[in-house]
Amino acid sequence: MNISTRVRPVATLVLSTLLVATAVVGHANAQGLSVAAASDLQSVLPVIVASFEKETGRTVTTSFGSSGNFFTQIQNGAPFDVFLSADIDYPTRLEGSGSVVRGSVTQYATGHLVLWSRNDSGVDVKRGFAVLGDPRVRHIAIANPDHAPYGRAAVAALRHEGVYDRVQAKLVFGENISQTAQFAQTGNADVGLVALSLALSPAMKTSGSYLEIPTTWYPPIVQAAAVVSSSKQKPLAEQFLQFLKRESTVRVLQSYGFAVSK
Repeated sequence: MNISTRVRPVATLVLSTLLVATAVVGHANAQGLSVAAASDLQSVLPVIVASFEKETGRTVTTSFGSSGNFFTQIQNGAPFDVFLSADIDYPTRLEGSGSVVRGSVTQYATGHLVLWSRNDSGVDVKRGFAVLGDPRVRHIAIANPDHAPYGRAAVAALRHEGVYDRVQAKLVFGENISQTAQFAQTGNADVGLVALSLALSPAMKTSGSYLEIPTTWYPPIVQAAAVVSSSKQKPLAEQFLQFLKRESTVRVLQSYGFAVSK
């Protein structure tokens, strides 16, 4: 087993991710956009970005990670133009501190949580949380609830059903929901509580099966975007936020399992 359930110190994590973000942005087209995106968008956002780039002729560079980590990075001056968060609370708080443009916070979708396992795992996720007590389920992957909205949703769902204390020792934590899905997909975890948007990605859809967790079991995963105050590309960033509201973009988001309010 090569997964550690320990979380790196925040200062180290922020420094390393800031360095990565700076390197990525430095290579981006000076006239383009740098987008910090929640990792549940890892499958769908490239589709949206490709359409935006085709229409505008401008380059979009994306960095994926946990919303909480991006929140901290943006507070510390990370050079992003747009923040796509999986939790509306983060951009709202950044708006209050002046780190994102006041009035730019825009809800773009609501995410959903699923229980996922590999087809060859021998674990039938259609049984729901009852399967988590199966001796074959030794490790359950969830996103780190300290900074990942899907991790908090997973903990809330487990607590709702009264199984959290029984399975707590089996939990392994991904830094974000994409890494969490990877743990389950590679077999390093027997099951994972992951984003529906990732379960519907081609690779996970063909290699495993999932069961949607009732949305009444966890707080809504309301996702929102905002323009970063330090952006040098504010008009283009605002154009990108408007692009997220288009009917064609909404259909793409819905095809990956997101709910979108009209």
